[in-house]
Amino acid sequence: MNDATARADRHPGDTYGDILSRDTRPVPDYLREQPTPEIGVDPVAASRYFDPAFFEREARHVWPRVWQMACREDDLPSVGDYQIYEMLGRSLIVVRSAPDEIKALHNSCLHRGRKLVTLPGCKSEFRCPFHGLTWACDGSFKENPIGWDFPQWQGREMRLPEARVETWGGFVFVNLDGSAPPLLEVIGPLARDFERFDWSDRYRAVWVQKKVRANWKATAEAFMESHHSVTTHPQILGSLADVNSQYDLLNEFVSRQFSAGAVASPFLEPMEEQAILEHLLGQGGRRTGGGVAPKLEPGETARGKAAELSRATLKAQTGRDYDAAADAEMVDALLYNVFPNMSFWAGYPAALCYRWRPNGRDPETAIMDVQIYAPAPAGEPKPSNAPVHELGLDEPWSQAAELGALSTIFEQDMGNLPYVQEGLHASATGLVHFGRYSEMRIRQLHRLLDRFIAEGEGAEARP
Repeated sequence: MNDATARADRHPGDTYGDILSRDTRPVPDYLREQPTPEIGVDPVAASRYFDPAFFEREARHVWPRVWQMACREDDLPSVGDYQIYEMLGRSLIVVRSAPDEIKALHNSCLHRGRKLVTLPGCKSEFRCPFHGLTWACDGSFKENPIGWDFPQWQGREMRLPEARVETWGGFVFVNLDGSAPPLLEVIGPLARDFERFDWSDRYRAVWVQKKVRANWKATAEAFMESHHSVTTHPQILGSLADVNSQYDLLNEFVSRQFSAGAVASPFLEPMEEQAILEHLLGQGGRRTGGGVAPKLEPGETARGKAAELSRATLKAQTGRDYDAAADAEMVDALLYNVFPNMSFWAGYPAALCYRWRPNGRDPETAIMDVQIYAPAPAGEPKPSNAPVHELGLDEPWSQAAELGALSTIFEQDMGNLPYVQEGLHASATGLVHFGRYSEMRIRQLHRLLDRFIAEGEGAEARP
């Protein structure tokens, strides 16, 4: 074991680094443990998850100042194609305004405020359905049917207001704050580590969007640590190292957690390698192709064989060679989070992407997006992106058959969240406590929320 195992805030078993040291391929440096700054152990108020006043402080000072993932670039293949991105009453038309240009136009007529569009589509212009005022798809003003009656507009530039747009990895990000740092300055560590996986050459194979009976933070936090598996997902413990996951804060805005696959949880009694492999494939083996577990040869490990099967499965799917890929990049859960509401999984196989948002202006409910991005087959046109499959508050994840065995995992998480929300209201202490190491990513989320709110309120107080 390495020195980290001696720390009081680590599980005494093998660390993630110990597991990497036994892998069959060289381990890239980015997978190694990073420094973990001391960010304290103070609790937070339970009311942060339901208090309308705190929710409004977030709405005023956080969401308008952060980068948010709106769609994919290839959701907008042609000039005039647009998607709608909405958050806390703000609505943006994310449109391909030219072959090499994407804009985010505020979806509100400058006349009487009606939304210009309510469904995604393709238009050469945005004509208000109320009175017919019209703007080009680049936001420039085109026509007012009663222009003679608007002397206040004469000689003025009446373009639709715009939000900032930047792209990374095939994603389109938007930001309402003109003075926010550039996207790559925010997500720099993630962008650097993901260069290996070419997300721009991926397509959205699955998109399920679920409304959840819990605050957006409580929902996000359910996916920001691994040790809940022992009680919430006990069926996966035979092939997932959970409580000994690695957690890192890479910069203010990017954090990550690494959980080793094809390794049994330290919560279990020691298992034979053959039993671990059989357990993994019996759980669906999404990255390994599933099926019957092959017999391990003397000296082989479940992890090494699972990575080998994953390389073969992915090669058959894409026509590419993954022989040099690290075992971790084929079988591990490698989650990177970007403040405040996004998570991207690293690795070569099809990877998950999460997004959490408030559900309208209700602090008690949220929207969670689960997307899966698969590498495109070599030498073939990229498959089309899957459309969204929406699930209501009381519709189970099992209705999203496209998720396969993952629907059970998400349904188990959703089984907790309404009772988390109720329990926060019922708290006798009014406090929520986080683990020093394994939940520091959650603590960092709250630290940044406090910072953004304090900065915003400070700016408002200045004369």
